[in-house]
Amino acid sequence: MKLKTRLIVAFITVAILPVVLATLFILLVGRYQLSAIEKTYEISGTSVQTLSNPMKMLGQLTVQSYKDLSRTALVSPKKLEDATFLEKFNNKLKQKKSYLLVRRGDTIVYMGTDLDSAGFVIDQLPGYDENKTTSENGIYLGGEAQALVKQVDFLYGGEEAGSAFIITDVSNAMPEIRELAVDTVVIIMLVLFVTAACLIFWIYRAVMSPLGRVQKAANNIKNGNLDFEVPKESDDEFGQLFADFEEMRKRLKDNAEEKIRYDKENKELISNISHDLKTPVTTIKGYAEGIMDGVADTPEKLAKYVRTIYNKANEMDTLINELTLYSKIDTNRIPYNFNTILVNAYFDDCAEELSMELESKNVEFGYFNYVEGEVKVIADAEQIKRVIHNIVNNSLKYMDKTKGIINLRVKDVGDFVQVELEDNGRGIAAKDLTNIFDRFYRTDASRNSSKGGSGIGLSIVKKIVEEHGGKIWATSREGTGTTMYFVLRKYQEVPIHE
Repeated sequence: MKLKTRLIVAFITVAILPVVLATLFILLVGRYQLSAIEKTYEISGTSVQTLSNPMKMLGQLTVQSYKDLSRTALVSPKKLEDATFLEKFNNKLKQKKSYLLVRRGDTIVYMGTDLDSAGFVIDQLPGYDENKTTSENGIYLGGEAQALVKQVDFLYGGEEAGSAFIITDVSNAMPEIRELAVDTVVIIMLVLFVTAACLIFWIYRAVMSPLGRVQKAANNIKNGNLDFEVPKESDDEFGQLFADFEEMRKRLKDNAEEKIRYDKENKELISNISHDLKTPVTTIKGYAEGIMDGVADTPEKLAKYVRTIYNKANEMDTLINELTLYSKIDTNRIPYNFNTILVNAYFDDCAEELSMELESKNVEFGYFNYVEGEVKVIADAEQIKRVIHNIVNNSLKYMDKTKGIINLRVKDVGDFVQVELEDNGRGIAAKDLTNIFDRFYRTDASRNSSKGGSGIGLSIVKKIVEEHGGKIWATSREGTGTTMYFVLRKYQEVPIHE
């Protein structure tokens, strides 16, 4: 469940559930209190709604007493002059939180409570035959009196006016009603507290558990451990957070692995450079010492020594240029100069240059062009020529035949122009074939000086071809030779419709 949905549910629950629960509990407690009131005060017919009208409730307490008093006043008014009867009647009223007052003329002849409690009531008592009351209803005296009065009028000896009053002290109402009010407040507070606590725990658990996982993952990353997973277990906000966190972890891991690989390659590059430079430097140093020591004591020897020094210096220069070029390519600092090139004219020129170069090295060269018409490609002429020369130089480096052969083929293959460079060298083992375009990869682990090199020539080739939107691959058989393939996308003019 999404966090937003949880909050909406929590809001609705807080708004509705406490009201429902509080109402239910109040009804149950109210029913219990009503039962207690009916049993204690010997009344019946009460309901929960009665509790909302305390005056009516208090009036019901003395319904039977009022009827008895009215019957006595009607049938045996003489009893109202009997102190024993009045005392006994008053004791029954006390059980119902009430007391009796009897007035003869304007004089109170019986008072069922102390004067302090009845004083304010006596001052506000209605006159004879002034108010009509029933068994259920009375008159309310406010102010200092705070009493509910039920009045029964009668005549002493058939002549003198008299009134009997049942007084219920409203200020000292039934304790059950106060208990119900207290219980109601307690119930509402308890329901609100329990509801809020449950919802907080529900939301806390929904939030803290995912946060704990994120914190654990963050600690792993802080400590350099990226070999773990943060699976997405839900489709809520935290699920998206886990997905983003996992993506970040993968990128950090890839970057860390790339840095390790880069550092390893740099170390390997330094080792390669040290090895590849050490050989010509040692040779140059040795031949220079031979010249200084007079070992080259004839013009022929001197010329040979100088030529050897020159060739080794050229090897060093080539290596340095190759490393500089690779550094520029790897950091995308080579400014490509793309132009529309006619395939046939361009590769005819390349073939002519290669023919002269390979002829001087006693290598047979074959050129086969199967492209017809004015086929064009968009390419950097200089960089494509570098690709061809790097492949050819690699073939020459590993040529083990007395009569070397290198063939250049250019073919039209639909949307692409395919270039093939085939040699009859020693070939490449199947286990090495997929790695030959990797940086610093060399098939000759022995690194003898005659087959040296930085191991980045073919990686430069791959980089250039891919920057042209093409691809490169190779096939080879050990002892037979190797064929390098690369393709360039054709240039196609889009017709303009007028």
